[in-house]
Amino acid sequence: MNIKNAIVETLAYSDIFDYPLTAEELHRFLVAPAERHEVERCAASTPNVFFEAGYYFLAGRSEIVDIRKRRESASRKAYRRAMFYGRILGRLPFVRMVALTGSLAMLNLSKNPDMDFMIVAAHGHVWTARAFAILFGKITHLLGDTICPNLIISERTLEWPLHDLYSARELFQMIPITGSDIYIRLFAVNPWTKSLLPNAVPETFNASNSLNMGEFFLRGTLGSKFENWEMTRKIARFSKQAGFGAETVFTADVCQGNFDHHRKWTDDIYRERLSALDIEKMERGL
Repeated sequence: MNIKNAIVETLAYSDIFDYPLTAEELHRFLVAPAERHEVERCAASTPNVFFEAGYYFLAGRSEIVDIRKRRESASRKAYRRAMFYGRILGRLPFVRMVALTGSLAMLNLSKNPDMDFMIVAAHGHVWTARAFAILFGKITHLLGDTICPNLIISERTLEWPLHDLYSARELFQMIPITGSDIYIRLFAVNPWTKSLLPNAVPETFNASNSLNMGEFFLRGTLGSKFENWEMTRKIARFSKQAGFGAETVFTADVCQGNFDHHRKWTDDIYRERLSALDIEKMERGL
């Protein structure tokens, strides 16, 4: 793929979320390998691509520059609180890594003010870690904030099952908060992300977790019984919930509650955007 077409495709993806890109972001999320200076040079002469106030966007979409600025300003306080909550989540029993995900990780909160987190838990304690995270969420709710541990996986299940652009963007857009060693391993076992986003690199940070003393009382037979009980009753409940199926995964090692089918929604709109831009004609130079 040539760089100009890659620029259009990359902007089309971000356009779904009303999110214009800076030069640094356009280079980072570009769907083709390139140097940053090449990206900026090509963007300047790419049809349907405009630049204003430090942001790149598609033709006819200049309004998203102001949308991004407003959302960034409105998101900053929530972002600081989410980072604080994330550090507390990282101290809960059996939690090995915490990362902020979703729109707040991009300072792009719109109508949904939820704080989404990905959590990596100790093997054999995914549902126990989730129970503590949900309990902590009840406390933050009293403070007016809704935290959503939408994805909790075992530290032995770091390999991503789906190798698509949506997953690659989610991984590189997340903001790691605790567990730098696990975060590094996450990308080490998912090298496929570089084939989709060849210029992106993981965030750099240094924050490893120490074992929580509360874990001592939940190991052994008692802990195993609680884990199995919590997993069994929750899976039975979730299986009756609307939206269960295509993008929900509930096993001993994975708790993924994407009941809104956000991946499919994103993919459908992305394909519509590319079709409207007629990328095939651009590839042929028509």
